Amino acid sequence: MADYWTWWTLAAVLVGLELMTGTFYLLAVGIAFVLGGAAALLGASLAVQLLIGGVFAVAGTISAHQWRKLHAGPPAQPGLDVGQEVQVLTWHDNGTARVNYRGTQWDAELAAPQAARAQTMYIVATRGSTLVIAASRP
Repeated sequence: MADYWTWWTLAAVLVGLELMTGTFYLLAVGIAFVLGGAAALLGASLAVQLLIGGVFAVAGTISAHQWRKLHAGPPAQPGLDVGQEVQVLTWHDNGTARVNYRGTQWDAELAAPQAARAQTMYIVATRGSTLVIAASRP
């Protein structure tokens, strides 16, 4: 089998795999393999074929990564609870607390183990159904 058929068969396999992943990285490498096959068809040596395929694979992968970064969705927004005030009902020795927030009681833990403990604290994050609290508003 001629070298260019090997390149083009590999390119077809990569493009087929790309259809299942949807990331564009395999598509970039598949296009590079098509160009390596074109070089083989034009009679280039194996070293030149590999150089063309490799250079275009790297360039295509970098381009796909840049495109993906530009077209990515917006960064995740902090939860709506962050910054809200809570009233501490009881403190436990291990740094956790029971707090009143939105009309019910929640488990809470200090954001930093050495943080000051106050009656009124502020939510800085959530971990599952546990509120992470600090003495100052984030």
